[in-house]
Amino acid sequence: MKRKTILAAASAALALSLILTGCGSSSSSSAAGGSSAATGSSTAETVTLTVGASPSPHAEILNDVVKPLLAEQGINLVVQEFDDYIIPNTSLEAGDLDANYFQHEPYLVEFNAENGTHLAVGARVHFETMAIYPGKTSSLDALPDGATIAVPNDTSNEARALQLLAAQGLITLKDGVGLEATVADIVDNPKNIQIEEVVAAQIPNLLADVDLGVINGNYALGAGIADTAIAKEDATSEAAQTYPNVLAIREGDDRPEIQALIKAMTSPEVKSYIEETYKGTVIAVF
Repeated sequence: MKRKTILAAASAALALSLILTGCGSSSSSSAAGGSSAATGSSTAETVTLTVGASPSPHAEILNDVVKPLLAEQGINLVVQEFDDYIIPNTSLEAGDLDANYFQHEPYLVEFNAENGTHLAVGARVHFETMAIYPGKTSSLDALPDGATIAVPNDTSNEARALQLLAAQGLITLKDGVGLEATVADIVDNPKNIQIEEVVAAQIPNLLADVDLGVINGNYALGAGIADTAIAKEDATSEAAQTYPNVLAIREGDDRPEIQALIKAMTSPEVKSYIEETYKGTVIAVF
C-alpha cells in the first residue's frame, strides 16, 4: 500500500515536471520567435537614390560624406556626374534622377521659367566663390589694351562675372544693374576689353587662348586651378548671399528618402568636410 502511494506520488511529480517543462519551452520558443520577428522588421528594403552632380565639389561631397550617412539608414546613393548645366535639370524633371546638386538658386529659378520645368530647392548647401584666373596674362596689372576675358554665357553667372570685373576696376557698369548686368550695361571700358561669352564648363580649357577667365568655383576645382586665382568674390558680397548652390528636387517630392537626403546634405559632417577640404573656395551656408 505504501509502495503504491510512493509510485503515485512519483508519477504525479513527473507529470507536473513535464507540464512545467512544456510551459518553459513554449515561453522560450515564443521569445525566440519574437526576437526573430523584431530582427526581420528592423531590416528594411534598401532604397536607391540617384543624384546628378558636377564633379567637384558636388560629387565629392556626395560620395565622401553623404553616401555613407545615407547607407546607415538603408539608402543607397548613386552619384551620376555631369559636365553641363542643362541635362541634370531635364533628367530630374523627367524622373531619371531623384535630385541634383550642381547649380545656384537663381539659375534654377531662371531654368524653370525658360523651360517650364517644376524643380524646387530642397536645401541650400554652399557658396562657391567665382574668381578671375590667369590665361595668357598673369596678373591684372599686366592686362594689355584690347585683352580678351572669357566669362560664362548664362545670364546669372555672366552678371556675376561682370560685377567681379567691375569690382577690380576693369570696367564700369550702369548704376543699379546689380546681378542682372549684361555686356550691354558696360558704360566704361578703358582697356577696350573684349568680353568672350563661353559655356561656363569650357572656360578652364580656353585659358591658353584668352588673357583671363572668370570661372565658377566648381569648374576651377575640377580643373585643379583653384589656388591660382588672382581675384575672387568676397564671402560677404551680394553674390555670396544670392548664389548658394542648392540640392534641387522635383516640386512636391516629400518621400522619406528625399527628406533623409536633405538632412544629410545639411549635416555637421558635410559642413566640416567643406571647411577642411576647400579652404574658402567653397563655403557652407547652413
